Amino acid sequence: MDPIYIGIISVFFVLLLIFFKMPVAYVMLSVGMAGLAIVRSPEAMFSLSNQAIYNTFASYSLLVVPMFVWMGYVAFYSGLSSRIYDATYKVMGSLKGGLLLASIAACTAFGAICGSTTATAATMSTVALPEMKKYNYNRSISTATIAAAAILGVMIPPSVIFILYGVSAGESIRRLFMAGIFPGLLLMGLFMVAAYLQTARNPSLAPAGESVPWREKAKALLKGGVEVIIIFLAVMGGLFAGFFTPTEAGAVGVFATILVALARRQLNWQGFINSLSDSVRISAMIMFLVAAAAIYGRFLGVTGLPRELAMWTVELPLHPVAILGVILLIYLILGFFIDALALILLTVPIFYPVAVELGFDPIWFGVIIVLALGMGVITPPVGANVYVVAGVEMETPVMEIFRGVGWYLLAIIICAALLTAFPQIALFLPELLN
Repeated sequence: MDPIYIGIISVFFVLLLIFFKMPVAYVMLSVGMAGLAIVRSPEAMFSLSNQAIYNTFASYSLLVVPMFVWMGYVAFYSGLSSRIYDATYKVMGSLKGGLLLASIAACTAFGAICGSTTATAATMSTVALPEMKKYNYNRSISTATIAAAAILGVMIPPSVIFILYGVSAGESIRRLFMAGIFPGLLLMGLFMVAAYLQTARNPSLAPAGESVPWREKAKALLKGGVEVIIIFLAVMGGLFAGFFTPTEAGAVGVFATILVALARRQLNWQGFINSLSDSVRISAMIMFLVAAAAIYGRFLGVTGLPRELAMWTVELPLHPVAILGVILLIYLILGFFIDALALILLTVPIFYPVAVELGFDPIWFGVIIVLALGMGVITPPVGANVYVVAGVEMETPVMEIFRGVGWYLLAIIICAALLTAFPQIALFLPELLN
């Protein structure tokens, strides 16, 4: 059988196994190894698999993943996330729907020190939902806002998804981080507009909170905002200025976060141990997923499927933007069933060559893909962010949260359309490196 047909069959087989709830890493690992044995030989399969696994765990670029994961957990266990929310709450809480706006802003700020969307969802649910419940906010809109705004955790650098895309596609992580800043801020603004429009139509959904004196607002901003600015500038400022690599930036970020926590005397020994334990667990999961995806990606490369798919796509009688729309629709559909981390590792080897052949900038394409993955984490049946929020707010049924995300899905689609029409929104900062 032609290797290309074997590659196509493997893709359907992977999707079928994932649909039946098989762990994604094991599926990609087993199908990739079996495919290599069929297309090449059992000896070549063991050789290529060993090489892919070793290269993954010995990768200098991937060392940044546990660093940024640890950075987020230190911020959580030191109470930094609570101070961030307190600052945004006191500034915006007195507005109509102010707690929704404050939650969106807090997710953006927390995203600047945490590269995970699920970690952002869990953290902000813990600190924001009790306040919304106190002021009788509608359960659906409050939980849906947290689930959607947590996407900003991977749009605003540092971002684990950008790191995995950069490693899989061989693109500069530093340029990807820079490309995510303006689109992340744009998405934050669109989320705020979506929240405001909902409350404008029905003020009872999100009543205004108590008014806070300006002095207290300034004090809260100094207490929570300055810490985030210090950490963000220490990490991203040095990275963008070229003082250190992304991996070194991760180490600097952990050091700066621990330093801020110790200066505030908010991180105890048990919190430090818990941050290490959680970081090791999450990092091991990510690294194993990357290794499995590397083996499956190697198999697809041997079959020649990505190259043939790219050539076939370029020859289609469609405008490149129309083909991009089809790719985004595929991401949306696959996002119904596959976790974001697994999905980007599974699909980048297939769609990255297509995007390059169509003439799209690979850095810009990475930002678009992260937006598409954002839709997947708030849509059923997988909807990872929704289930994380539901795990914190157990009184709210999962389907009630899903019903509230419609406005935010529309905001993501509008953001993707604006980035397609005006790619410089994402490319302006990366081009400054030139």
